[in-house]
Amino acid sequence: MGFIEEGRQLIQDFVTPEIRAIEARLDAIEKQVAALDSKTDKLDAKIERNQAHLDAKIDRNQAHLEAKIDRNQASLETKIDRNQAQVLDTLNRMETYAHVLERLARVESKLQSVA
Repeated sequence: MGFIEEGRQLIQDFVTPEIRAIEARLDAIEKQVAALDSKTDKLDAKIERNQAHLDAKIDRNQAHLEAKIDRNQASLETKIDRNQAQVLDTLNRMETYAHVLERLARVESKLQSVA
């Protein structure tokens, strides 16, 4: 056997089995990576569904709260208007009483000056 033949035989006996073992390990790793990719894709899809569900729920709650705020605001505005009207009415009555008291004081003054 020549030197080249011995080198080939050495490669076939030692290196080729190692390369095959490495290829088998690489195949196993690639399968694991593919399985992890599949799991990741499934988790991404699940997260997207959950996010869409939460977004819809938030939108419903926001619409509900906005409607409730609008109702409360309308109710408060009505109460404020009513209270403002009552305050203005009371002020008008107080002004009328002040005029009546002034007139009464003038009449009393005239009565005292006549008597």
